[in-house]
Amino acid sequence: MSQHTQALTEFLAGLRYEQIPDAVLARTEDLFLDWLGSALASAGAHPIPLFERYAQKMGPADGPARVLVNGQSSSAYFAALVNAASSHLVEQDDLHNSSVLHPATVVFPAALAAAQDLGKSGRELLVASVAGYEAGIRIGEFLGRSHYRIFHTTATVGTLAAAVAVGKLMDFDQQQFTDLLGSAGTQAAGLWEFLRDAADSKQLHTAKAAADGLLAAYLTADGLTGAQNILEGEQGMAAGMSSDADPSKLSNRLGSRWALAETSFKFHASCRHTHPAADALLALMQREGLRDEDIASVTARVHQGAIDVLGRVTVPQTVHQAKFSMGTVLGLIALYGKAGLTEFHSYALSDPRVGAFREKVSMTLDPLVDAAYPARWLGRVTVETADGRTLHGAIDEPKGDPGNTLSRSELEDKFRRLVQFSAARKPSAADEMIETVWRLREVDDLGVLR
Repeated sequence: MSQHTQALTEFLAGLRYEQIPDAVLARTEDLFLDWLGSALASAGAHPIPLFERYAQKMGPADGPARVLVNGQSSSAYFAALVNAASSHLVEQDDLHNSSVLHPATVVFPAALAAAQDLGKSGRELLVASVAGYEAGIRIGEFLGRSHYRIFHTTATVGTLAAAVAVGKLMDFDQQQFTDLLGSAGTQAAGLWEFLRDAADSKQLHTAKAAADGLLAAYLTADGLTGAQNILEGEQGMAAGMSSDADPSKLSNRLGSRWALAETSFKFHASCRHTHPAADALLALMQREGLRDEDIASVTARVHQGAIDVLGRVTVPQTVHQAKFSMGTVLGLIALYGKAGLTEFHSYALSDPRVGAFREKVSMTLDPLVDAAYPARWLGRVTVETADGRTLHGAIDEPKGDPGNTLSRSELEDKFRRLVQFSAARKPSAADEMIETVWRLREVDDLGVLR
């Protein structure tokens, strides 16, 4: 085991509630509420019922953990599986910029299900979640940009992040965390090819990451050993999945840099790679008083990661695929001033004006934007107007980034909108969930979250 992996596992084993700053604990509560909203928003939407039926067929008829979209009880494994799938469908779950990881959709499903199974408290859930975020973010940064070009980092790294969260609930020592990473890392998988076909793999990715991470932790607790150098070894993750891995990222300021606090909330209901350009276009249109018909063309000047992911989608065939179409997202922004769940489901595929605007949009690699990525996601657009003008729009921090974050009142509003969208809970029940999350540090029985 290298010194960097050793430092990471030592930190994870030693992490205690008292060490975590209050601001980080509060941020974890914010992220948890945001995740709950994403998980509930997909109730009844394809392909989530497929995962529900699979859990009902293969899992127990009853159990200690809750499947959020239907309120049914199950084992921790199957609750984690369904909750992770459901929270990654509507594209409203969080993102950490420099690791290009969606931590919430893999960490919280595994941590909550295991906490309910093991009878853990809200405080213990928070500590476990912080551990999952801190490890997952650093492992994502370690694997680098080359990994993300082929592999869906939330699927691969997410398996390890979920495993760490559950391992922390089980109070693993350093050796157990080493074995845990080995067993989680050898299961890590998830490829971007699905985007070309509008396939449902993205939900399978997060479902398996959370469930397989939980699986690795429960087996480790029972004595299963794992590779001792799964991250940096000659036949480990970096060797097979990266060409620019940086081991120093694994131990980067552990205990002083709280990477969880750098995580961004999603404002628009689309792939995060579209958000910088969407915000830049919206700001430009407001500044210049433009309407959609005033725009002849839009060039989104983006980083290479955006081209790698969004460039696969030309004419979207499904609402979910439309969330990965830069032209569709900018069309919704230009026509409706927002790209939320309602806009996507009501207009993205059915409004011919959105389709027409999509044809006006192109992407081009901007060296300055690319150099800033992934630490910063800059928004730059160039607009040619119908009357012959060339205009430029720019934003340096998309809405939801730590420097332009959502307040608790905005998070509550987002949560209520997400729950209302799917009608997964009555308004009174949604309010109760908000109140429970804000006092999570005092909650002894996590069974109240149902």
